[in-house]
Amino acid sequence: MLLSCSSSKEFSFRTTESQIVTVEQWGGTPAIDSLAKKHTITHITLHHQGEPFPEGTDPIQYLRTLQKWSRSEKHWIDIPYHYIIDLDGKVYEGRNINYAGDTNTEYNPTGHALIEVVGNFEEVEPNEKQLDAVVNVMTWLAIKYSVPVDSIRAHKDYSSKTVCPGKNLYRYIENGYFKQRVRTQLAMPLSVHQ
Repeated sequence: MLLSCSSSKEFSFRTTESQIVTVEQWGGTPAIDSLAKKHTITHITLHHQGEPFPEGTDPIQYLRTLQKWSRSEKHWIDIPYHYIIDLDGKVYEGRNINYAGDTNTEYNPTGHALIEVVGNFEEVEPNEKQLDAVVNVMTWLAIKYSVPVDSIRAHKDYSSKTVCPGKNLYRYIENGYFKQRVRTQLAMPLSVHQ
């Protein structure tokens, strides 16, 4: 997938799918294919974890716990999100991108590539590494699936029953920050994306 960031002032991008921590690498198990609802990506949708994620929290343990909870308590096929971004801006694979995600709200996430950022952004601010990683994932998805930048939204844009991704992360959707940075990345010469 991607992820080469220096700072938000000098931001570089390249697609390097190998930099995503796969389900197998973090010790998860893949969803059962026959139970999955397949879909085609047409939207990019931002979520937050919605719970505190203090420094020092082990993202691998979080993912394993989330996968177990998703399957045993919610009876979902897997983690509801396709990509999860930790405090260091590291990107983890959740649900297979070819399978529609899940949500506790009324909106249907079929066709949506779901990105979750760890933390409760009603209470805390996203850090620069997380913001850069969100831009990289969104840019990569826009390229890989030919998704228009205007399809970048947040969970609360589709549901009146949630504040997700929290006011402190949602402001970057609301003020056009993510869309503008993705547009900038997409305007770079093709060789930069490889």
